[in-house]
Amino acid sequence: MSATATSEGRSFAGDRGALLVRAIRLDALVSGASGLLLAVGAPVLDGILGVSGAFLVGLGIVLLGYAGALLSLDRMGAPTPGVKFVIAGNALWALASVVAVLADWLTLTTTGIVVAVAQAAIVALLAEAQLIGLRRRGQSTSL
Repeated sequence: MSATATSEGRSFAGDRGALLVRAIRLDALVSGASGLLLAVGAPVLDGILGVSGAFLVGLGIVLLGYAGALLSLDRMGAPTPGVKFVIAGNALWALASVVAVLADWLTLTTTGIVVAVAQAAIVALLAEAQLIGLRRRGQSTSL
């Protein structure tokens, strides 16, 4: 299979790395957009979701930082150890989100529960896409 160059100048064997790159970029986009929404919209969202505005602002800032880290990982060519760390982190985030809902740690409203479970599902799907992308790139996937 012949190697092709991406717009960033990296080379992949065909499109074997394309899914991984797209999944990392999508994760960065979703995390950044969510972070911005939470940080800026906290005064409105606190009553809707049932979580304090301070918690939402803090979570938003964390997500913005995470999005930046994902973009840095992408620019570095998505090295396998970093990608494995992201996959494990996403899996743990999804699990912790479901546990938080089931344990009623945050006393969420019904809307808050729906949002928490939906974002957990999205994060789990992103982790799965990243894992599949890593496998397609031909890298070991044992975490």
